[in-house]
Amino acid sequence: MADKNLPFLEKVMVKSGVTDIFDARDLTEVVFRVMRDLMNTETADRVEVELHEPAEITKDKSLQLEIADLWHDTNPIVAFLSRIRPPLQPIGMFKGIDSDRFLFRVANEGGMPPNVEVEQVIKAVFSATKDELSPEIIQEISIWLPDKIRQLWEEG
Repeated sequence: MADKNLPFLEKVMVKSGVTDIFDARDLTEVVFRVMRDLMNTETADRVEVELHEPAEITKDKSLQLEIADLWHDTNPIVAFLSRIRPPLQPIGMFKGIDSDRFLFRVANEGGMPPNVEVEQVIKAVFSATKDELSPEIIQEISIWLPDKIRQLWEEG
């Protein structure tokens, strides 16, 4: 079966080397959180609109969600604050989120399984996400990403 025909979280598993569907879900949420932190609310909302597809086809209720549900932050306070604060872009002395910080956050906030590379997880999430998005949104997201992460986006 071609990767393109797999449900979203299974694509993430196959392309990342993660062997547990719940790890794939949790890591996807972290990658999405850091992505949202980089972009303005309008872009994040446009991305969400395009992600209303099932994330996994299963009888397990904890996995019966849409990709858009993974895009939302599960912490209501963080979700609220992310809607009112500016994007966390590097400006002057304020470091913001550069490529190294993006990688660091995914590796440390995501409970990275052993023997799995953070870059591969990010590329897997990016690849599965791009399968769900229009070319316009794919391009719009790329302008928010720092250099090395933008390269992973384009490769994914």
